[in-house]
Amino acid sequence: MSEPAPAVTLDRAAARVGGRTIWSDVSLTVERGEFVAVLGPNGSGKSTLIKAILGLLPLSAGSASVLGVRPGEAKGRIGYLPQRRNFDAGTRIRGIDLVRLGLEGSRLGVPLPGLPGRARTAARVAEVLQLVGAAAYAEQPIGELSGGEQQRLLIAQALVRRPELLLLDEPLDSLDLPNQAAVAALVRRICRDEKVAVLLVAHDVNPILGYLDRAVYVARGSAVAGRPEDVISSETLSRLYGAPVEVLRASGGRLVVVGLPEAPFVHGDRHAHA
Repeated sequence: MSEPAPAVTLDRAAARVGGRTIWSDVSLTVERGEFVAVLGPNGSGKSTLIKAILGLLPLSAGSASVLGVRPGEAKGRIGYLPQRRNFDAGTRIRGIDLVRLGLEGSRLGVPLPGLPGRARTAARVAEVLQLVGAAAYAEQPIGELSGGEQQRLLIAQALVRRPELLLLDEPLDSLDLPNQAAVAALVRRICRDEKVAVLLVAHDVNPILGYLDRAVYVARGSAVAGRPEDVISSETLSRLYGAPVEVLRASGGRLVVVGLPEAPFVHGDRHAHA
């Protein structure tokens, strides 16, 4: 039996938005079951990369393959969590109902074919709530839950259809440091136990650094991919930015990037950067 195609392959890919090239000549491969971070400053094109993988933005050059087919042809096999939504404190929908929408609602704007039976739906929802550790509060209105609890439920919603690829766009945004670490550990466990490839867009690599298989760093219209220690290095970032950049390891193993010619914040404590 032949090996399954990689989760994502880009070959000399380029993307344009509004007549402007966001990035070009990007080549990378994400294997099945890998946990890969997409890093870079604001406006560098991280979310554009996710849109290209989803088939929502056609490439302007190069080629892409997602789960062995062209982008946009594997929507039913992809779980997608957009940039964080804020739930008003008065939002009354229960967590369990939010997760159930992943099966009974629509995904990426495409109606779902063949709704499963009620018993099978209930069993799958219960299974995924247990997987993400959200069963204890799934019956509560989501507006009453903490940010970390809400994020677990949103991840459960993205997982409920058993995707082969999970795309998470800034899932750690606005979470405190303990919840960032908890969500990172959860995603690593999903990769290992569910054999799901995960691409996670992050503004700060530190909460997820110990869990990653590889990293993709997007900046200055280009990107570099590889092991985290090779990508987030003085040599690699200096080459990517075309200017001297130094990567320092602070107490506790946190990485601090010094000398970036753009982006007021890249790696560090985002919550101290209001």
